[in-house]
Amino acid sequence: MLRIAGTIGESIVDGPGFRYVIFTQGCPHGCPGCHNPETHDFSGGKLIDSDTLVQDILKNPLLSGVTFSGGEPFCQAEALCAVAEGLQGKKQLMAYSGYTLEQLLCLPDPWVCKLLSKLTMLVDGPFIEAQKGLELRFRGSSNQRVLDVLASLAAGQAVWMKEYQSE
Repeated sequence: MLRIAGTIGESIVDGPGFRYVIFTQGCPHGCPGCHNPETHDFSGGKLIDSDTLVQDILKNPLLSGVTFSGGEPFCQAEALCAVAEGLQGKKQLMAYSGYTLEQLLCLPDPWVCKLLSKLTMLVDGPFIEAQKGLELRFRGSSNQRVLDVLASLAAGQAVWMKEYQSE
């Protein structure tokens, strides 16, 4: 079971292409100026079965991808892995995280690395209000990175998605 704040069935602002967005419930970061402060409470939101989410996503053939947002998706890495496995090879997967990639790789939960391995893209790092930029594609502040996850895991260090590196 996954605890979510909600979903958006069709979005063009939460990653490239036409996407389904899952807003996970619960976040330890508490970034001042957060866009989704209602997702911070770990006991809020509602529980939903991962299979139900996968079925809902696959109903729309126009979707190119799915975005795991929050809250902090990596606090529910195991449940999101079940969603990712149900979508494997069918939709491009990305996530937002208040953790940096380096921090995620050091977390003791083995599901974090499993979830990372299923993603194409990761927007990492905390939102910093003083670095907010409305012109930034798919990120809220300039400290955040848009990473190519598979290249990053292969290289053992953060690798930017080329099309976002110059922003």
